[in-house]
Amino acid sequence: MKEQCLWHYTSKEPALELAPLRGEHTADVAVIGGGITGLSTALHLAEAGVNVRLIEAGDIPSGGSGRNVGLVNAGLWIPPDDISEALGEKDGEQVNTILGQAPAEVFSLIERHGIECQATRTGTLHMAHNGKGEQELARRAEQLQRRGSPVELLEEEACQQYVGTRRVRRALLDRRAGTLNPNAYTRGLARAAIAAGAHVHTHSPAEAVARQGDDWQVITAEGSVRAPRLVIATNAYTQDHWNEVRHHFFLGHFFQVASPPLSDDVAGDILPERQGAWDTRTVLSSLRRDADGRLILGSLGCGESKPAAFIRCWADRIQQHYFPQLGRVDWECTWTGRVAFTPDHTLRLFEPAPDILAVTGYNGRGVTTGTVVGKGFAHYILHGDNSLLPLPIRPAKPISAAPLWRSAYESGFTLYHAGQCLRLIA
Repeated sequence: MKEQCLWHYTSKEPALELAPLRGEHTADVAVIGGGITGLSTALHLAEAGVNVRLIEAGDIPSGGSGRNVGLVNAGLWIPPDDISEALGEKDGEQVNTILGQAPAEVFSLIERHGIECQATRTGTLHMAHNGKGEQELARRAEQLQRRGSPVELLEEEACQQYVGTRRVRRALLDRRAGTLNPNAYTRGLARAAIAAGAHVHTHSPAEAVARQGDDWQVITAEGSVRAPRLVIATNAYTQDHWNEVRHHFFLGHFFQVASPPLSDDVAGDILPERQGAWDTRTVLSSLRRDADGRLILGSLGCGESKPAAFIRCWADRIQQHYFPQLGRVDWECTWTGRVAFTPDHTLRLFEPAPDILAVTGYNGRGVTTGTVVGKGFAHYILHGDNSLLPLPIRPAKPISAAPLWRSAYESGFTLYHAGQCLRLIA
């Protein structure tokens, strides 16, 4: 089992050969971070004729934008009524509306720019792993249907036909959603942004940001860019001492494993319409198949810090629980990505300083949320209007005791997975 991200070596979008930032430059807008959010911002600004220059510390992509599950999800992690309760009716319903439409934004960009990311539009499946989970899905279905969302609660035989297992009796099918190869999608956004006129530089970590008159200057090892507006889109990969975003999330991880391609003779009844799926466990398991038929399993936690035998044991346990018909699977590869969590499971949009926009806290919903936030940032910069953003831009308080949150989550994930491996947890 190789330690390698599946999406990197199965991407149909070729890797981009881009130069580091060298010399002194000026722009209308500077963007730090070459993931989905930063590239969506740059693309939409460049299409409007704005001189935008983006810098990325590594390759495109090198962070979570190219390492996630590749689910094109609608909404946030928590149910829509809970969102309105946490954020207030007005803000909550703005989140529900804009992020409910987010998959359509993703698929529109894919079609418009011809991004070869193996996208599917057959929906996603939220699977109940026990009776309590079945009740939770019924609650979610009622809330979503009340808002006019095209979701369907699948029961018994219909559910089993969609998922391919008798272990699940109820699942929530969200027809707005789908799947893609996130590495290819991110590369496609970069290609489209460059074609629209954006300047994109890789291997150019920002070492400092300083005020220069009415502008902000971003300094790298070999150059700098000066602009009146700055967007910080570093999210879970924020590390630098100068970057205030690091105070507004606590770090988590998500690991995945992938099988070799499985023929339809062996696995044709497993997720036959290629929906992405996840369950209602306390520490969720994600399940999907890629365009080549691989089975991909994932869960919360840092796989890089665990022995390969532990990851393999967990994967075997989940596979045998849901899909015993496969027999023994020789797992092909495993990889881990970072997640920016917030205590209330909602994102944060704020200005760390005048003329700087920042975002964090996608809580595992980065493909869709990052896409619409980038479009919304561009619209806000152009028109001073935040109506396309999921939330208004407002001051945010730093998260207190973030290291303790991180430690508690990771310890809980590890204990839960150990219980699964020891068959103490179903």
